[in-house]
Amino acid sequence: MGILNVTPDSFYDGGKNNTIDKALPLVEKHLKDGASILDIGGYSSRPGADHINIETELTRVIPVIEGIKKRFPDCIMSIDTFRAEVAEKSIEAGAAIINDISAFNLDAKMVDVLTKYKVPYVMMHMKGNPQNMQQNTNYENIIKDLILNFSKKISYLYSLGISDIIIDPGFGFSKTSEQNYKILKDLHNLTLLNCPILGGISRKSMIYKNLNTNSLNSINGTTALNIELLENGANILRVHDVKEAVECIQLHQLINA
Repeated sequence: MGILNVTPDSFYDGGKNNTIDKALPLVEKHLKDGASILDIGGYSSRPGADHINIETELTRVIPVIEGIKKRFPDCIMSIDTFRAEVAEKSIEAGAAIINDISAFNLDAKMVDVLTKYKVPYVMMHMKGNPQNMQQNTNYENIIKDLILNFSKKISYLYSLGISDIIIDPGFGFSKTSEQNYKILKDLHNLTLLNCPILGGISRKSMIYKNLNTNSLNSINGTTALNIELLENGANILRVHDVKEAVECIQLHQLINA
């Protein structure tokens, strides 16, 4: 899953791709490098990011989705949003997957959109919202918390006939660096939930702060941890650098052939 941020304040590439003309070259590169899915986000979810209204988010993402659909009609797009209205209008514009960092906690109407459109749903674990999530990092047992949280939500969605569910443990979302590495080490426990697992650690502070560097110089660390994700059960890698992630997948498949 190649990341396409169309926000002015993304932690890594803010502002570089916030118009369709700016975005298309990166879209083409991601696809040539082997991306299966493009994840388009118009609301920055980095810790402490500014809150924006729905109209602003729609203005950012819909023209980009429409432009990509026109230029690359076979491209599979996911919309990275926790808002039901943005998700619905993005699907109507050409997106095929909803990637929700709040697992419908921040907008209960997201379930109505899923019921209506029956699209795959990426459901991430986070406590609170992007503005306060890093004040919500208390867990007795973080792996147990993830499993219980996901199992309740999966059961509820199944009861509504929604079964195409992908889970994301939410590295960096209401978690400390130590907790992130605990989840990575014990990620295989989430396979008990019988849902594909998405891992998103690309260029995050859990990498570069521990290496005393920055996001721009964290590709080597990202690659190392992507291999760990694959080893521990991840099925999808959400990344800024598609070529390097595809190489991880290719070599991991050779090891396990």
